[in-house]
Amino acid sequence: MKITYIHHSSFSVELERSVLLFDYFEGEIPEFDPEKSVYVFASHKHHDHYDKKIFELAERYPHILFILSGDICMNSKYMDRIGIPNPARDRIRYIGKNVSCEYREGQSSISVETLASTDEGVAFIVSCEGRSIYHAGDLNWWKWWEEGDDWNRSMERDFLREMDKIKGRHFELAFLPLDPRQEEDYYLGFDCFMKTAHADRAFPMHCWGDFSVIDRLKKDRCSLEYRDKIIEIKKDGDSYEI
Repeated sequence: MKITYIHHSSFSVELERSVLLFDYFEGEIPEFDPEKSVYVFASHKHHDHYDKKIFELAERYPHILFILSGDICMNSKYMDRIGIPNPARDRIRYIGKNVSCEYREGQSSISVETLASTDEGVAFIVSCEGRSIYHAGDLNWWKWWEEGDDWNRSMERDFLREMDKIKGRHFELAFLPLDPRQEEDYYLGFDCFMKTAHADRAFPMHCWGDFSVIDRLKKDRCSLEYRDKIIEIKKDGDSYEI
């Protein structure tokens, strides 16, 4: 597998016959083999996880599907108004929360499961070519003191409910929020995931350009049992062969 960090929460994963592209809104997308099946995921409609520019890829890659969270759902009039290219329109599939779907495009097929985000949209569990990959979107243990105790308790409950659904599961790759804006609570969601499921490699994301938070986690005693699995991202465009 070749994994490329594009920007913020966006990654591409290149497999033998397939390419997975997650939550693109900005940055340089690698060039892919046009014979491969390309699956483009958007976990929700927030501007830092989705942009209509993704649909331009349909003009370059003939074997492409767009798998979008249901909150992005567009009718034909809206697509006309915002200029969605015609080649992309019948390539769009919408997916809801807590469902499982199978997709086939070109020479490959994938299985996609979703969890309910604690913000908007979904988290993705993708099985493709024998690999199991988790992309959290904005499913995270968000804790904001300005929201008050009731809100934070509700957030904790909702996040732990979703983690219970994947308890003990194995993933080759996990893409997980690690947001420095949460200050001393920055590690909560990442740490809980790593101690609930099993991930061979964990890629921090949603760091808002502050990659020092990755080193902070690797030095934090909470990460002792999994710190060697955390990938240290330095900049947009970093790629990794696994």
